[in-house]
Amino acid sequence: MADIIQLLPDHVANQIAAGEVVQRPASVVKELLENAIDAGAATIKLIIKDAGKTLVQVIDDGNGMSVTDARLSFERHATSKIRTADDLFQLNTKGFRGEALASIAAIAHVELKTKQEGDDVGTCIVIEGSAVQSQEVVVTPKGTSLSVKNLFFNIPARRNFLKSNVVETRHIIDEFHRVALAHPSIGFVMFHNGSEVFNLPESNYRQRIVNIFGTKTNEKLVPVNEDTEVLKISGFVGKPEFAKKSRGEQFFFVNDRFIKSAYLNHAIGSAFDGLLKDGAHASYFLNLKVNPQTIDINIHPTKTEIKFDDEHTLYAILRSAVKHSLGQFNIAPVLDFERDANLDTPYSYQQKGTPSVTVDRSFNPFADEKQGATNQTSNYRKEPAAHWESLYVGLESKGTQTRQDYSEVHYESEQKNASIFDNGTPVEQKQSTYQFHNKYVVSTVKSGVLFIDQHRAHQRILYEDFLKNITVKEAMSQQLLFPLQLHFSPQEIEIISQLKADLEHTGFVFQTLEEELVEITGVPVSVPESEVSIILEQLISDVENEVPDSNFSATDLLAKSLAKTLAVKTGQSLTVPEQEHLVNALFACKAPSVSPTNRATFITMTVDELDKKFV
Repeated sequence: MADIIQLLPDHVANQIAAGEVVQRPASVVKELLENAIDAGAATIKLIIKDAGKTLVQVIDDGNGMSVTDARLSFERHATSKIRTADDLFQLNTKGFRGEALASIAAIAHVELKTKQEGDDVGTCIVIEGSAVQSQEVVVTPKGTSLSVKNLFFNIPARRNFLKSNVVETRHIIDEFHRVALAHPSIGFVMFHNGSEVFNLPESNYRQRIVNIFGTKTNEKLVPVNEDTEVLKISGFVGKPEFAKKSRGEQFFFVNDRFIKSAYLNHAIGSAFDGLLKDGAHASYFLNLKVNPQTIDINIHPTKTEIKFDDEHTLYAILRSAVKHSLGQFNIAPVLDFERDANLDTPYSYQQKGTPSVTVDRSFNPFADEKQGATNQTSNYRKEPAAHWESLYVGLESKGTQTRQDYSEVHYESEQKNASIFDNGTPVEQKQSTYQFHNKYVVSTVKSGVLFIDQHRAHQRILYEDFLKNITVKEAMSQQLLFPLQLHFSPQEIEIISQLKADLEHTGFVFQTLEEELVEITGVPVSVPESEVSIILEQLISDVENEVPDSNFSATDLLAKSLAKTLAVKTGQSLTVPEQEHLVNALFACKAPSVSPTNRATFITMTVDELDKKFV
């Protein structure tokens, strides 16, 4: 029988490796930025076009590569970072597996220009689908410029899985934020479709955060610093009153490498216990320094997950450090273990007891004549009121009338639910709906019983209303007495600007939409002023988290976000008229059976199904 096992060709193996390393254009951005940092660059420039699908280019002023290194860098498992397996546990660099450039070159058109300091000319290499097209001498400045064009050109199935340009751009910006925050000593510049998105000069960590997320971020930060033998923590956490509904501003860096850790995130949440509103998430920008030998960063293809030797100790230290910082800056109550002992009561006085206080028990403040006689220094003496008896004339008759009026006062009482069993009292109107556990509205139909999820049902009602208002463009707006000013980061302002026209059709009126400021003078009739910031934050979160896929329009997204934010929440008590209105409005919708997210809004239980429960 013929042999059936064979070695894969290099270009096939590279494409398989690319499936793990390169998932989207943001993965290319991450790998190229990390290579530029490892090259010792002081300034890094990122240029993208069409959300990275057409072009991703990274230009740095680092060390550059020789002719041999430039050609060898595109081979599989070629790296300058490690020599032996033991080096994997002494890593102080970013890339170390030697798969990035080989994987990228297998699925894109790559052009590399590089030159070392002291060389007169550099090297230019052009590769298409792992095949080297040319290698020439070129005049180029010191450093490296690597262009990745037409990503996934030879794997159309992978290209079809990419999201819309808005979503892919958001992922690229996220990766850019993570790298830029981890290295504030390096200058970063980012261009998208010819326009400058970020220009981050070399700065300290606090200034880097402010440059990325806006100037208003500065007043939200609380510094965190802790230095132990096991862990060194530095960075900032956000004040509880500025917590958001989304998790966008949560960054952990371990040895200058961004990671995701649900366990350490729980430590932050535990430190904020009791300080955050329901559904709110604290912001944090924390740098953790640990011994490289105590972590393993090679357990995930994207290297965003790290395995620690002693997670429990890190959890306790991190939680205590954040809690101490919140208490130190009067954000949360804290026990003061560093009080001044000089302010304490000396032990010698503790046995003497408290000083005695003498009280004149014969003192009468109403004895005006006696008080004036004894107080010789006072020039004022209150005269007794003349004809004081006249003040009480007629009070007896008035008091009788008052008692008579009070006997006829009717007091309001809480509405009582109708009894299940008839107790003989006449009922003016038959109640057709009931609320069950403040979550479901129960109504009877001919075939049985109807159970309606009040939150999903109200979402469907509001969704169709908002969709109609946006489409017809006849929404009513209520003017605010004072303009409402909200502050967002420049990236969030860009998202709001893209949706401004649709928001105005729902009833929002924008007076100012600047770099970091949104000023609103009118809101839809059904939207309370206190909910405006929550609505915009939820809308921004939906745009960032891949909700607007290619199959969705901005109008549909806006209607869903508004409906989700303003719908009646689970646990909210509804009156009988509100329950009946909810039921009637739901079945007046075009698609009453499902919510905007295609989840069931109600279920029915027939009499036969109910009878079977008693068998």
